[in-house]
Amino acid sequence: MAAEDRLRTYRGKRDFERTREPSGGRSPEGGGLPRFVVQIHDARRMHFDFRLQVDDVLRSWSVPRGPSADPGDKRLAVPTEDHPLAYEDFEGVIPKGEYGGGTVIVWDRGTYEPLSHDRQGRPVDFAESLARGHATFRLHGAKLHGEYALTRFRGRDGEDAWLLVRKGRAGKAAHGSPDPRRARSVRTGRTLAQVAADGEGR
Repeated sequence: MAAEDRLRTYRGKRDFERTREPSGGRSPEGGGLPRFVVQIHDARRMHFDFRLQVDDVLRSWSVPRGPSADPGDKRLAVPTEDHPLAYEDFEGVIPKGEYGGGTVIVWDRGTYEPLSHDRQGRPVDFAESLARGHATFRLHGAKLHGEYALTRFRGRDGEDAWLLVRKGRAGKAAHGSPDPRRARSVRTGRTLAQVAADGEGR
């Protein structure tokens, strides 16, 4: 499916004359590893947005408690609409009354390695592994490192949800999610409060 079709839901929820969020996106960069980004979003409810580049869009999940470096922490991840690749750089204030109104910072970003294999040990296309409901990958970010897995399950309400889990053993430096109010952007060094005070993205 083309990015234009995959972004239809994203665009239908936003008025781009009011919000500074990107309406489209750059093309995937040739070669190299796919990208990921984790944004802290102080909307109606504070949460983390976890996004993985899959082909020409960012597949996205809302993670209420954020990703954890502790393998013992299984974090709920609720799928949301695909976002354009340019969203990796978005940091700013979404106007009140707009979908997702609130403040956003880029908490972490980098590249990831797809690691999914079938039972015979053969590599599986990452989009296919997500479609099957289980995908493993290794993050190379400024803050997040190591192997993670996303696993789909059926929630109590009958809707699909996922678990985001750090794989392997907990090291001495293993920690849970940061305090989002104190966390700083990997892009600009600003906190949510500082971005909100500025009133617009940069």
